[in-house]
Amino acid sequence: MQTPNEATVKYIRITPRKLGVVADAVRGKSVKAALNYLALSPRRRVAGLIAEAIKSASANTLQKGTVDQDNLIVHHILVCKGPTIKRFMTRAKGSASRILKYTSHLKVSVTEGAPVKSAKRTAGKAPKAAKKGNK
Repeated sequence: MQTPNEATVKYIRITPRKLGVVADAVRGKSVKAALNYLALSPRRRVAGLIAEAIKSASANTLQKGTVDQDNLIVHHILVCKGPTIKRFMTRAKGSASRILKYTSHLKVSVTEGAPVKSAKRTAGKAPKAAKKGNK
């Protein structure tokens, strides 16, 4: 059973990779800022699904009645791989090739708090060593 501040959307017919790009952009933002970002996002189909999930999660907190709606942030947003639909396309000389249609699961959790500022990702980059000049 899910807690009242979460919303889950399952079996979305979009690849997790495409869904994850937009989910990363709204993670840690306030609910109002996230919905404004999604309204203007160029990936309309993906943004619409994530916006619906965020609205549902914030409505769940309103139903609970213990949280201030203006201070909600997107605390946790998780994109998981769903089942893969397999299809075949006919090819030359009686052969066939496989077509994989990926699905996703989306889970959004909102909590009360201050928005988190995103830090620049520096993981995996080694610091630059000082060059020694020729004397």
